[in-house]
Amino acid sequence: MNLKFSFKHMSHSPEFDRHIKDKSERFEKYFQGHLNVQWFFWVHEDEHWAECKIHGPKFDFFAKACGENMYKALDICLEKMERQIEKQKEMKRDRLHHDHSDSPKFREMKRQITDEEYYIYNDPEEWSA
Repeated sequence: MNLKFSFKHMSHSPEFDRHIKDKSERFEKYFQGHLNVQWFFWVHEDEHWAECKIHGPKFDFFAKACGENMYKALDICLEKMERQIEKQKEMKRDRLHHDHSDSPKFREMKRQITDEEYYIYNDPEEWSA
């Protein structure tokens, strides 16, 4: 995982840098392989903003949050990002394991097969032959 973070209109401490690294490691549980995480932090009119971009081979995620302090903004942004990732993973999972029996085409095919089976097995002329 490549991790980059930048700050605008504010100073930061090594403690906050470690906090960012620790929080960013949570993304590794979702992705296996190459992952680029970029964090941007800035202060605008007494509001602390955090922005996160995740780039991978077949995906891009983005989240932005505002908070009272930088730690709160980081946590909110992290929650937004995790919700996006979980939603995307769930959509892929559903697409792979989706039950197609609810589709109109499948229901029509099933009705035709049922009608044919009823005709074949319940036709008295077929039984006498």
